[in-house]
Amino acid sequence: MPRLAAREVLATVLDEGTFISWDSEPQQPDLGEEYSQLLARAAVRAGVDEAVMTGEGQLAGRRVAVVVSDFAFLAGSVGAAASERITAAFERATAEGLAMLASPSSGGTRMQEGTPAFLQMVKIGQAVAAHKAAGLPYLVYLRDPTTGGVLASWGSLGHLSIAEPGALIGFLGPRVREVLVGAPFPDGVQVAENLATRGVIDGVLPVDQVRAAAIDALDVLQSPQQPIGEHHNEPDADVLASRDAWGSVQATRRAHRPGLRELLRHAAEAFIPLRGTSSGESDLTVIMGLARFQGFSCVLVGQDRQAQQNSYLGPAGLRVAQRGIALAEELGLPLMTVVDTPGAELSAEAEHGGMAGEIARCLAALATVEVPVVSVILGEGSGGGALALMPADRTVCAEHGWIAPLPPEGASAIVHRTGEQAPQMAELHRIRAIDLRSTGVVDEIVPEYPDAADEPEAFCLRIAAVCGAHVRELLTTPTDVRLKERHRRYRHAR
Repeated sequence: MPRLAAREVLATVLDEGTFISWDSEPQQPDLGEEYSQLLARAAVRAGVDEAVMTGEGQLAGRRVAVVVSDFAFLAGSVGAAASERITAAFERATAEGLAMLASPSSGGTRMQEGTPAFLQMVKIGQAVAAHKAAGLPYLVYLRDPTTGGVLASWGSLGHLSIAEPGALIGFLGPRVREVLVGAPFPDGVQVAENLATRGVIDGVLPVDQVRAAAIDALDVLQSPQQPIGEHHNEPDADVLASRDAWGSVQATRRAHRPGLRELLRHAAEAFIPLRGTSSGESDLTVIMGLARFQGFSCVLVGQDRQAQQNSYLGPAGLRVAQRGIALAEELGLPLMTVVDTPGAELSAEAEHGGMAGEIARCLAALATVEVPVVSVILGEGSGGGALALMPADRTVCAEHGWIAPLPPEGASAIVHRTGEQAPQMAELHRIRAIDLRSTGVVDEIVPEYPDAADEPEAFCLRIAAVCGAHVRELLTTPTDVRLKERHRRYRHAR
């Protein structure tokens, strides 16, 4: 397929006529006449003076910084001059508080410049890290091909990373691999769609859809935080106290009970899904992404009840959750977690994958993350997989939501050597919303009229409104006060 030129990308993504170049004449290293002539021929052939163009433009009226490769200039390779442009662009974007949109297309380090060019990866990485440390968004659109040192530096550090359909994306270029190893990669290994499936990148989009995706992402990431929501009258305490625990378990297992997907569909203004860990793992039992609800944005991490009909929550899912927790911290956004799981995977693979350790790491991350955290017990809450996403500054629980160390049937099997005592174990273990409220780890119980499965949209809107009210309160609380209170609520839970 024909490769997109840098100017084509800029014209397609940015508001018409808004691009302003930040580039000055490139200062090339003195490597002799032959290299100088090579650069001159490349400039004539490509119509650009280096392998990258940098500058600023507008995206739906919002000022943004851009760095875009042009593969026609020496295969988009990055030497000293290109590296300086990239680094300077990130530094300027950081100083001016601008989101960065980058679109690499490159074979990697410029081999004509050798090790000095290779070492430039470090300064580029430093500049990207400083930009992200400032809490500024970094969005990446990988084009065909992106390999080598470019993918291993600024190409892989985006908060959101998507790729061109069918693009070759990989660390080692296929020709180099064949020479060094003696055989090519198997078909499909370095194709964008495969990497999205495996959780290396977040998705695949044609260039004409990148503009809309970037606008949506920046709307979530840069819109003002003015949460709108309200607390609802909780169900009558006597009614909750008389409710049968096993009845709540059965209610959360109803086929049509709304889960996280329905919450997003009915209550979110926008949701940008992020796929996998970005390190080659993906687990669809956990949904993670950037969400916008009425008046506030957050990183959302939650368990998908629909996906768990076919597979249990595995350790990779908890690593996806940890990516979301770290992302919230990096972006300075509130974190919203959703608990709805029949339990974690019980298999040799889960043990080999470190299930217990991943639960522990989630608990530790949620205990210490500095941004506001609201958790929602939406339905089932069985075992360590549920507890892994529960710790928060505020926890909201659906009227039928519950948390238990094991499914009641499993607890019955341990105590009574049969699953038939599950209803009694559910009652004994104090799993109900009202029980969780009495321990001090649930702050508000959201009513169901009479069951969320009977009123999915209204229920989801109530959940979102309550979460918005808690986020509003948390955003006005000093961080040190909030963290001390988070510690206290679990230190003294009864």
